[in-house]
Amino acid sequence: MKNTRQTNINIHRDAWVEINISNLENNIREIRKNVPNSVKLLGVVKADAYGHGSVMLAPTLLASGIDMLGVASIDEGVDLRQAKIDSEILILGAVPVWAVESAVKNDLSIAIFSQGHIKACRQAYQRTGIKPKVHIKLDTGMNRIGVSCDEAVDFIKEVQSLDYIDLQGIFTHLAAAEEKDKADCQIEKWNTVIEKIDTKGLLLHILNTAGTICYDVPNSNMRRVGIALYGLYPDFPTGVEFKKPNLKQLISLKGRIVNIHTAKDGEGVSYCHTFTAKGDRTIATVPIGYADGVPRVLSNKIKGVVNGVEVPQVGNITMDQMMFDITDLNANLGDIVTLLDENHSIDNWAKIAGTINYELTCRLKVRLPRVYTR
Repeated sequence: MKNTRQTNINIHRDAWVEINISNLENNIREIRKNVPNSVKLLGVVKADAYGHGSVMLAPTLLASGIDMLGVASIDEGVDLRQAKIDSEILILGAVPVWAVESAVKNDLSIAIFSQGHIKACRQAYQRTGIKPKVHIKLDTGMNRIGVSCDEAVDFIKEVQSLDYIDLQGIFTHLAAAEEKDKADCQIEKWNTVIEKIDTKGLLLHILNTAGTICYDVPNSNMRRVGIALYGLYPDFPTGVEFKKPNLKQLISLKGRIVNIHTAKDGEGVSYCHTFTAKGDRTIATVPIGYADGVPRVLSNKIKGVVNGVEVPQVGNITMDQMMFDITDLNANLGDIVTLLDENHSIDNWAKIAGTINYELTCRLKVRLPRVYTR
């Protein structure tokens, strides 16, 4: 058998993730079609851009029409600042009160929703002379973080009266955008609060990806998009008319064949022999496993593509390797096996694994090097 190299990639593993930048640009254009020009877009790049690489994608996001970036923690924001990303960055999660000063020094906007946050903002201002940039988080039904709607109006007016806080926005999060009745209930609570305050100059954002595509909330002037940026769809509500954007998956998962051998009739493959050869079978090994983010529950249930031909994955997926049945296929050591690409959606994996596409894209960032292409 002949050793071949089908692509010139400067990595030290025979397995990698490819990220298509052109598809990112396409997705932003598609999302913008559903959003009025007067409405801003916040691109959610938390969890390292859902496993796609926030530092690498941020310049393209900002150049393609994203107005602000959203992260989950100060550390994620600092990573972007250290990469010379100078756009507005909002920390969507709860910032510890002892870390507010760090956010201020790194020019990161924070979500606040408690008296403890107000006190920490005052102390940070006193020590730095810089007013903390804040967005007030409302809890309209997620029951995760945020000031309750019963207390929200008073809290917002208090913050507006303080000369040591730069209030830039107010936001909340839909818990079930895919269920119209529940979304409508949260939107009603949101409107009740927003209509009682002075919103001049404030960014108001309630709609996530599914909400951005499916709903229109007049009392909002910015929308937050996450999973759609990466070419994947959230769950959509039934009974709601909307235009589905033509998204393209950014992520591909590939590995090279590192071993080819024959499993004889009756022999098992991998741990526990969950696959048994019926007749002699040619088995190819690829160095990708569950430590790379491929769930073990997918064992014997997915396929790869070798030289344009689909082949079944066989045997239990192990920590670092998995096997494919390439019997009757003309394949060689070094040939590429594609597990995911635009034609083989990670949504299929999510369905088999009983989870969501968000979780699986985040998993793939663990050990696999990323290669960016157009």
